[in-house]
Amino acid sequence: MTKTKYVILVGDGMGDYPVASLGGRTPLEVAHTPFMSRLARMGEIGTVKTIPSGMEPGSDIANMALLGYDPAVYHTGRAPLEAASLGVSLGPTDVAFRCNLVNLERDADGTERMGDYSAGHISTDEAHELIRALQKACEGLPLRLYPGVSYRHLVVWQGGPTVLATTPPHDIIGRPTEAYARVYETTDILRTFMTRCRDILAEHPLNRKRREAGRREANAVWLWGQGRAPSMPTLQDLFGIRGVMISAVDLLKGLGLYAGLQPLQVPGATGYLDTNYAGKVNAALEALKELDFAFVHVEAPDEAGHEGSLTKKIQAIEDFDAKIVGPMLDGLAGYERCHVLIAADHLTPLNVRTHVADPSLFALYKGRTIKKAPEGRELVFCEAAARESGLHMDSGTALFHHFMNGPRQL
Repeated sequence: MTKTKYVILVGDGMGDYPVASLGGRTPLEVAHTPFMSRLARMGEIGTVKTIPSGMEPGSDIANMALLGYDPAVYHTGRAPLEAASLGVSLGPTDVAFRCNLVNLERDADGTERMGDYSAGHISTDEAHELIRALQKACEGLPLRLYPGVSYRHLVVWQGGPTVLATTPPHDIIGRPTEAYARVYETTDILRTFMTRCRDILAEHPLNRKRREAGRREANAVWLWGQGRAPSMPTLQDLFGIRGVMISAVDLLKGLGLYAGLQPLQVPGATGYLDTNYAGKVNAALEALKELDFAFVHVEAPDEAGHEGSLTKKIQAIEDFDAKIVGPMLDGLAGYERCHVLIAADHLTPLNVRTHVADPSLFALYKGRTIKKAPEGRELVFCEAAARESGLHMDSGTALFHHFMNGPRQL
């Protein structure tokens, strides 16, 4: 019996609101996306509520939902997922925190603002140099600091609290930080650690070089997304499938590990516009020769949304379509049966520069072969078409079960 191949392609944060300079259209509406639009014409297009009511619209929650897990049941925090990707084993009382290298700006009146949640998209090599220096900030504290990718790192606090009102730095770009930073003053441990980090970063030679080159400094750390290790059944337990997770982002790789997926390391995968698209596609297609499932995640549209850059967001969408979706559809054409789901995990609108909890959009094809789209059906993969289709999934879990069902005859 021929086994079905299952593929999920996620353009993180692709969805958006209408943009005045685009005549009230969204980036997806104006971008050239022949392959996503083709898939929508071949199959189904609709909307999905990936963020359960009352939960924060983060990529951790949204992608967990797209993998079929109810975040209200399984989500304990973002950082524990990233810890799994980094090979960090969490004990029963360990609390993991995401640790961003950030750039804080100071106004003429002394007001401190979140200048950049990514310290100018600092390179991984530069970041690791700074993280090595910041190990001194942990001395005498129940904290462990681990390096990650680019600006994304990890702190583990043995016996730490999970109930702290931390805020993602990408949610407060350009805003005064005073109100959001007060949470770090509530414990001597965090206050000491973060103060030490500022002092070390202020004097570090790498930051002096960045200043001289007119680049943003990594002059502070910002902790958020804390939680303890979750307990999740694997997709093999639930659906009898084995597969891979392909992403530059530790969050997604850690989520894949908890779901029983093998995270693949793709050289040159950066989580930005310069990522190795071809490497991701090749890794997915190679894995599908033996396995059942591939989840391919691209972070670039989300990063462009956080930057508020229309040009970069359109580029990220078009690159996702041309360099991920198109080659994947070509590579899947030789299989007799395949299911392909294309989705934005959430919206990252340019005018708010952060995630929102609005329903996202997807296109889904379930059939015996990847084939040409039906003639005469004009459809662009975009938010308006998804809403107008009338197909709405109340949860990512519902969408995943729909995705996994037997092939629909088209």
